[in-house]
Amino acid sequence: MSMTMSQKILAAHANLDEVRPGQLIMADLDLVLGNDITAPVAIREFAKFGMDKVFDKTKVVLVPDHFTPNKDIKAAEQCKCMREFAYDHEIENYFEIGQMGIEHALLPEQGLVGAGDLIIGADSHTCTYGALGAFSTGVGSTDMAAAMATGKAWFKVPSAMRFNLTGKLGRWVSGKDLILHIIGMVGVDGALYKSMEFTGPGVATLTIDDRFTICNMAIEAGAKNGIFPVDAVAKEYLAAHCKRVPVVYAADADAVYEEHFEIDLGSIRPTVSFPHLPDNTRTIDEVGEVKIDQVVIGSCTNGRISDLRVAASILKGRKVARHVRTIILPATQTIYLQAMEEGLLRIFVESGAVVSTPTCGPCLGGHMGILAKDERAVATTNRNFVGRMGHVQSEVYLASPAVAAASALTGYISNPEKLEEK
Repeated sequence: MSMTMSQKILAAHANLDEVRPGQLIMADLDLVLGNDITAPVAIREFAKFGMDKVFDKTKVVLVPDHFTPNKDIKAAEQCKCMREFAYDHEIENYFEIGQMGIEHALLPEQGLVGAGDLIIGADSHTCTYGALGAFSTGVGSTDMAAAMATGKAWFKVPSAMRFNLTGKLGRWVSGKDLILHIIGMVGVDGALYKSMEFTGPGVATLTIDDRFTICNMAIEAGAKNGIFPVDAVAKEYLAAHCKRVPVVYAADADAVYEEHFEIDLGSIRPTVSFPHLPDNTRTIDEVGEVKIDQVVIGSCTNGRISDLRVAASILKGRKVARHVRTIILPATQTIYLQAMEEGLLRIFVESGAVVSTPTCGPCLGGHMGILAKDERAVATTNRNFVGRMGHVQSEVYLASPAVAAASALTGYISNPEKLEEK
């Protein structure tokens, strides 16, 4: 039977010659991830098993990133629970304050993710690692607990959707615009429990950071995972970060896909997702006049160095609008240092923005950027549900770093192309 790339990875980890969509399998895991919201629940469940150790102390990763630095006593207790578990079980990949970053930027940077890996995380955006040719997906805390104990997890083999990419993205257009376009096209449940597999000559024109962003938001279309082929771009990143030899899987030529989409990257415009669902998209040309109160540039979706460079290129020598709070969040300590060395942090501060330590805080309405009633934010994050970043009567507009930075300057959702015309 022919298989897709995702199906081949699942088959290999289940020690099967082949798998088919809908089949239930038990598969061996390469990595199990938890954060300061989900891991404490998993740790309490793990204790009920009566286990005295995790299946492999090198393959469990704990990252306190959502409410850290601790925003209150409850957050502190959550992190204390993680910290004690990590020390008691000698977890090698525990990233405390000072070493931590936003988990889905941190793990690839630390070389913990390899091509061909099977990874689960108690966080829905674990699907990010498909950018490197891994099958990665989010699970619940109880699944994480079982995985920490056994190194295994149950999967229902997903069917697949194929997105064939041609052409090249234009100036000020990024992977964020592409994935928002796709989500707008298929809907928030259009890929429900399916693999989103990206192919075609256009893939080679996408940076690794574009791919991280695209796979990160596959879950916003309901997908089980998103995945890219392991080409020269992926191999270059892996060679620089991961010491393991890549295990490369490729879809069979006659692999079966439930749906096919042809996308000319050159046709994609800067795209904005309006409240209150990621599929409520409009191109920048259709936005109209939307006044904003806050801009957030960062998160596991768009907090990488390339994102900060784009934002800095727009903000340099300019001032953010007086009424717009602009918050920049480098996704890891390494990215923070790089941004500092390149002078990006100076650009941000001189423009009137504030630079935060790596944290997920604003994205989920945790801290470091909560919205009040009737306030609007443009954010490079991944969700804009009701109350996502604060008050239930606030609004979140999802956009790329370029659109977010341009909007910070004008105080309205703005096209970065227009700034070049002035």
